Amino acid sequence: MQKVSPTPTDIRFSAMNLLALREHSAKELKDKLGRKFECVELVEEVIAGLIEQDLQSDERFTQAFVSMRQRQGKGPLIIRMELREKGIANELIAHFVDDSDSLWFELAHDVWCKKFRNVLPADARGRAKQLRFLQSRGFSSRHIQRLFVETTAEN
Repeated sequence: MQKVSPTPTDIRFSAMNLLALREHSAKELKDKLGRKFECVELVEEVIAGLIEQDLQSDERFTQAFVSMRQRQGKGPLIIRMELREKGIANELIAHFVDDSDSLWFELAHDVWCKKFRNVLPADARGRAKQLRFLQSRGFSSRHIQRLFVETTAEN
């Protein structure tokens, strides 16, 4: 796509179209608009205006993103990493992704039950397979160990 010389109105229109589809972080907007328009300073100025008018909010984006990824069965480690890649500040990440919250253990349990049908591994190989699966979903070893301990105690 050939870059064009934009007006602030062109950039704002494109930004609003993106924001109408879903929340975007300021960094995502800057990256997407930067690929379309060559004037980086103007893009940053428009984004600053959107932030000032509360049309773009990294806080709203973070909240929506964390909820979406939780619904997909992703754990706090992956979510934290993805938010950093999207330019979200560490303070905001810490506020929305508190891995000491029991919600993460419950989510790990739900994901494990769905995948393994609430069946504990019979041997070390099976345990390693289940452990790797939960780690790949972004759950910490603390959540995984608690899951195995509490599930063993129930059975």
